[in-house]
Amino acid sequence: MGKGWKNVHKAANAAAKGKIFTKLAREISVASKLGGPDPEGNSRLKIAIEAARKESCPKDTIERAIKKGAGLLDDGSIIEELMYEGQGPFGVGVIVECQTDNKNRTVSELRNIFKRHGGSLGETNSAAWMFDRVSLVSGVNANVKDAEEEAIEAGANEVEKNDDGSYSFYGAPSDLDTIRTTLSSRGWTVEEAQLSFLPKNKADINAEQMTQVQELLQELDEFDDSHRVHATL
Repeated sequence: MGKGWKNVHKAANAAAKGKIFTKLAREISVASKLGGPDPEGNSRLKIAIEAARKESCPKDTIERAIKKGAGLLDDGSIIEELMYEGQGPFGVGVIVECQTDNKNRTVSELRNIFKRHGGSLGETNSAAWMFDRVSLVSGVNANVKDAEEEAIEAGANEVEKNDDGSYSFYGAPSDLDTIRTTLSSRGWTVEEAQLSFLPKNKADINAEQMTQVQELLQELDEFDDSHRVHATL
């Protein structure tokens, strides 16, 4: 029985790892498609490759994803970057950024996920108006003394410390590359640099309601085609 459980546990871990690798490979492909296959001239691709290596993603998986995005490998599928909006329970606005090779499958499954948790998939701008479009650059710097000063130097409008000790810097969408390169030059290890969504107002809900909303967000995050999930929390 013990050995059988170990095998089941091992298989479950392998399946979870496989899902992570798939998402990482899709981001690499999209980054390669948008900015070219050379990571030195494509910051989004460079960050995506570093994230994949951090998760021990196989080298051949990374290389195939780069080639696919650059159009050097035709396997019959095209990965699109799409954005969907919806309402969670208790009026929480939700944006789901997806990377998919089958739009119909993605829409159908998203609609089911929202419905299961008391929400609904909406039309364009049904939730986007609840957010500001911003630059988001996250990173670590063991020698940082004043994060607010770092934000000012980089041209960011806001900075917050994350639970894992990293910092997230927010700025105007047009300042993404300036913030990223300035922080890098000031000794930061940039782990994320992307356009993101920041809620204008956070939903006023209690702890019990928050649990229900988090169940929706967790399932959306675990959905194979989802890339990033944003909510007015």
